[in-house]
Amino acid sequence: MHGGAPTVPTAYSEEHARIYDFVHGARGRDWRSEADRFTELIRDRAPGADSLLDVACGTGAHLERFQEHFTTVAGVELSPAMREIARARLTAPVHAGDMRTFDLGTRFDAVLCLCFSMGYMRSTDELRLAAERLVAHLAPGGVLVAEPWWFPDRFLDGFVSAALAQDDHLAVSRISHSAREGLVTRMTVRYTVADSGGIRDFTEYETYTLFTEEEYRRAFREAGCEVTHVPGGPNGRGLFVGRRA
Repeated sequence: MHGGAPTVPTAYSEEHARIYDFVHGARGRDWRSEADRFTELIRDRAPGADSLLDVACGTGAHLERFQEHFTTVAGVELSPAMREIARARLTAPVHAGDMRTFDLGTRFDAVLCLCFSMGYMRSTDELRLAAERLVAHLAPGGVLVAEPWWFPDRFLDGFVSAALAQDDHLAVSRISHSAREGLVTRMTVRYTVADSGGIRDFTEYETYTLFTEEEYRRAFREAGCEVTHVPGGPNGRGLFVGRRA
């Protein structure tokens, strides 16, 4: 079992949630195009798929587009601040829930867990719990898509990044540093925000576990869904894709 992570998985703060889409949009994220590609991936494997669940859906940016492709969509989100933003932008339901324990009492033709949210799990036991919950909400013949965090041999210890997002009313700088402690990675992200009210700073701390490809595969296999790791994906870490028998 991996250890050394904090007592609870990362949940984005209210201040972070407010600028999340603005910052990552400036860094090149295009959630509509990503949702289109995920829809193609799902329909290639299950042409009749018409319902979708996005677990750890964040601000609902993907779901906003998925509503145009699927008759039934829903989200699950741990962070109250992110969940509030998602609910404001969507007609679809966004449920409060922890990916290790949530139970909506229904199944979907596609279940997704993106933005390497499974990496927040603190141990292989928690990874197994999350995989079981994802697969439990997948209908027979349904498609599973999960985006992992880095595998241990691919993580760059000491990695730094910087970005600036700006329009006529808001400017945000984002500087991050990532460090490895055994099989745990700790990312420190510092924001400076300038708007009509002045300039302020805050720091977020994100902790991920470095699970191996086989640990992800085993967790899904034991949950009842064989997956394949497909290279690429929107963040370069690949995707685990499977179809429930």
